[in-house]
Amino acid sequence: MTVPPVPTEESVFTWGAPPLKFGAGACDEIGFDLAQYGAKRILLITDPGMQQTGLPDRIADQIRRYDMTVEIFDGVHVEPTDDSMNKAIGYASQQGPWDGFVAVGGGSAIDTAKAVNLLTTFPGELMDYVNKPVGNAQVPPGALKPLIAVPTTAGTGSESTAMCVLDILSLRVKTGISHWRLRPTLAVVDPLLTMTLPPEVTAASGMDIVCHALESYTARWYTTFDRKTPEQRVTYCGSNPVSDLWCEKSMSLLAKSFRTAVERGTEDVDARMDMMMAATFAGMGFGNSGVHIPHANAYPIAGQVRDFHPAGYPQDEAMVPHGMSVSLTAPEAFRFSFDSAPDRHMAAARMLGPDAEKQNDASEQLPFVVTELMRDIGIPNGIGAVGFGESDISDLVEGTMKQQRLLATCPRTPTEDDIADIFAKSISNW
Repeated sequence: MTVPPVPTEESVFTWGAPPLKFGAGACDEIGFDLAQYGAKRILLITDPGMQQTGLPDRIADQIRRYDMTVEIFDGVHVEPTDDSMNKAIGYASQQGPWDGFVAVGGGSAIDTAKAVNLLTTFPGELMDYVNKPVGNAQVPPGALKPLIAVPTTAGTGSESTAMCVLDILSLRVKTGISHWRLRPTLAVVDPLLTMTLPPEVTAASGMDIVCHALESYTARWYTTFDRKTPEQRVTYCGSNPVSDLWCEKSMSLLAKSFRTAVERGTEDVDARMDMMMAATFAGMGFGNSGVHIPHANAYPIAGQVRDFHPAGYPQDEAMVPHGMSVSLTAPEAFRFSFDSAPDRHMAAARMLGPDAEKQNDASEQLPFVVTELMRDIGIPNGIGAVGFGESDISDLVEGTMKQQRLLATCPRTPTEDDIADIFAKSISNW
């Protein structure tokens, strides 16, 4: 028998996601779920705004019925920083040990809980695990504690993914930690928890879903990478047949319900259900295949913001919400990447905008669909609308080029000049 030669190009892709419990009232079963892991002492991690709603206390009380003790940490920072995560890690370390964690909130709470789980299980420094070239990209040496993720926004998909995102304040850049061990043990997705989200938050977080699905679907195909050894395999392996399925379903749900969720979200349960499904499905897609230029550009946009205060969010400090920041250069980014995969871009445009006006230039179809959606839901008109101008482009480019983990997933590798051109053409999008 002749053994076939090992290919020099990649022939393997990986895909993973946590178990999922989805539906109205799902959050009221968390005590039962945690009890299956033999947990006795739980830290529930949330943010101050969410704590004021009473939901964390409701979940904590429900957990206590199963003979577990629960403490609540409500100091999560919206759009987490290395400082805010270190404070959460410090609190958890001092008050521990813990048998498990529950994250209640948006991606900020879930990502903070991932970092807390990692650094309390294996004490060290955040920068030990932060992705290169910003950090050392150290690999978690073993299993983490059970973590149940309970999203209260439809956007990040963090309940499905193996990464957490944070701002490094001293470098004015957003980056992340990425490893399959960070995935939550269970995602508990209850659409009723999103019914009171303000329209501005619904719009911004929803654009994160859009970009997750689009970037994953148009990412570099997994077989075009050089072959890796098992030790070299990373969470982002490129677009692949399994991730594609989740992204396609996510885009169909977005086309059906995104505008409705923004306009009538407090009364339309079906639209909220679709958006939560879309967020989780997109997380199952991009969490394995990866994202590229819009997300790489978003990190310096968020990290270098000076004086933008978005409606619907805390007003005590300047910020560009993550979902908003990823959308601001997306139309131009997809113009740039079109030639690398025209069929993919056209298919994505049809799924996201099935009734959109057909453009004469095929490369304009997906940017047109994305731009029309952004206009309809009130996303700011480009990076100029959140305080950036031509004089900021060199600093933004520098921040983007630090996101090599993301840029490597783009099917058309951008140069610094390419990124500068994308930013320049994104000062306004319409």
